[in-house]
Parts: sequence; C-alpha cells; structure tokens
Amino acid sequence: MEPAALLVLACVVDTLIGDPSWLPHPIRLIGKASEKGEQWLRQGSSSPGQDFFRGLSLVVGIVMATYVSAALLLQILGTLSWWLEQSAAVLLGSFCLARRSLKEHAAAVFSPLAAGDLQKARTMLARIVSRETADLPEAEVIRGTLESVAENSSDGVIAPLLYLALGGVPLALAYKAVNTLDSMLGYHTERYEYFGKAAARLDDLVNLVPARLTAVALAGAAWLLSGFGLEYDGDAAWRIAWRDGRKHASPNAGYPEAAVAGALGVRLGGPSRYFGAVIEKPTLGEARHVLSAAHIPRSLVLLDTASGLMLVVLVIAACGLRIAE
Repeated sequence: MEPAALLVLACVVDTLIGDPSWLPHPIRLIGKASEKGEQWLRQGSSSPGQDFFRGLSLVVGIVMATYVSAALLLQILGTLSWWLEQSAAVLLGSFCLARRSLKEHAAAVFSPLAAGDLQKARTMLARIVSRETADLPEAEVIRGTLESVAENSSDGVIAPLLYLALGGVPLALAYKAVNTLDSMLGYHTERYEYFGKAAARLDDLVNLVPARLTAVALAGAAWLLSGFGLEYDGDAAWRIAWRDGRKHASPNAGYPEAAVAGALGVRLGGPSRYFGAVIEKPTLGEARHVLSAAHIPRSLVLLDTASGLMLVVLVIAACGLRIAE
C-alpha cells in the first residue's frame, strides 16, 4: 500500500473505532510482555549497574521483537492475500494512533466537571496521568487534563503518524513499544531509577523531533483557527513553545505543552504530587485567562486541527516522493 493511503486509512479507522476493548491490541500485548520480562529479569538482588543492563536488555528485546513480528506478520498475510495484508496494515496502523482515545479520556474529565462533580473528574483524570489526583482542586484537574492532551498529542498522534510515514507499520509499532516501556518503567523511583533508565532515554531520543514538530503543528493549528475568528493565539503558541518548552524536566514534553498554553492563553506547570512526593514543575505560558473547564474541549479542537495539518503535510510529502521516483 502507498504510504499516503496507509496514513489516511489508519486515521479514518482510528476515528471510527479508536481502541475497542474487544479487539486484541498490540500495545496491551507489549505491556504484558514488559511485565513478564521484568518479573523474569528481576529475580533476586542486583546492583544498580546490573539493574540498568537488565532494563536495557528488556527494552532492546521487546522493541526488536515488536518490529520483526509486525514485519513477519504482514509478510505472511501477504502470501495469503493482498487484501488481508493491507487490511491488517491499516488496522495495526490505526492502533498506533490514539487521537480518539485521547479525546474520549479528556471528555470523560470534562463531562463531570461541567456537571459539578469534581470527585468523578478526579477519578477520570487518574486514568490518563500518573500524578496523584485524589485531592486536586478544579483548576489543577483542568491543568492536568490540558497537559495530558498536549503531551499525548505528540506521543499518541503526531509521532506515530511520522513513524508510520517513515517506516510503515513495523516502525510505528516499534515506536509505540518504546513509548509503552517508558510509561511503565521510566520513573525516578527506587524500583526503576536504574532498571527504567534505558527505556526513558530511548523514549527521549525517539521523541526529540516529533515533539518539536507537534509544537509547530499546534501553533499552525492555532493560527488557522484564529483565522476563522476562534479564540486561539498562534503567535503566542509559537513564541511560548520555543521560550518555555526547554524549561521542562523532559527534553520533549515541554514543547507541545508550552504550545497549547500559548494557544489557549493559560499557564500550565507548577507543583504536582507523584508517588507521595511533590515535584515542582516549571510554569509554561502566560496566565492571560483563568483556567476553566471550557479550555478542555478547546484543546481537543486544537488537537484535531494540528493532527489534520500534520496528516496533510505527510500525505503531500509521501505523494511528492512517489512522483519523484
């Protein structure tokens, strides 16, 4: 299948079905493989150095197995039927994308907030963030949701689209394996400080370019939406992305978060509690507007627009390369 067609069809399928629980999902399989691998590798005591190399072997093994398995599966299906191979490629490609899932989770926080049910909103937020949410005030629930939408606009949409365009389904799934391993192991805790370091550093590396492209796409989306008279600020999104994006402890997460903060005219960042400890995150953006629940659906419009812009750019690039050949 032509890369442009794969990108478009994968996005369509993700929009239509998202991540249904009744379908076997490769990301869930990767997560289970990580859990089993960790249990096997961490039997008995070990030094920090041994922990690091065990974690490294788990990351390399799972990422390589993911890539090879996807390539072999598509090759085997191709020997049976061209249609079977292409259908599997589109479905697997859609599983690499999480736009619909991200929107559903953010909407699940917004709905109880709009209804005045702060406790349920906290519970829904806990499903998409690793910070503690039990006692968060409303403004912090909104902030956590916006930060999750911003960061996952890169990890869950723009980055997988880019890798799908560059290397098809095997490369996109390998990227998602890295991302999944980081989400499971990449924590600064006693258990994962060394064992999860390889997963965290590899995730930083593979997201270096996509995170910055996401900031560009979000700023472009804000400019486009403001052209239709909507209250988004493309100039601020661009300026604040490059001014504040580097402040974040993560080398990547700050760029899309700062772009969203600028586009909406709000301030993100600040103290958050993780595993019982308060982490003081740098502030991103300028508080021109007070955080309100209405900012959540507005961030999702921004996400949709940025995703559409990136899809168009990648499709044009793929078609251009095809013509050049």
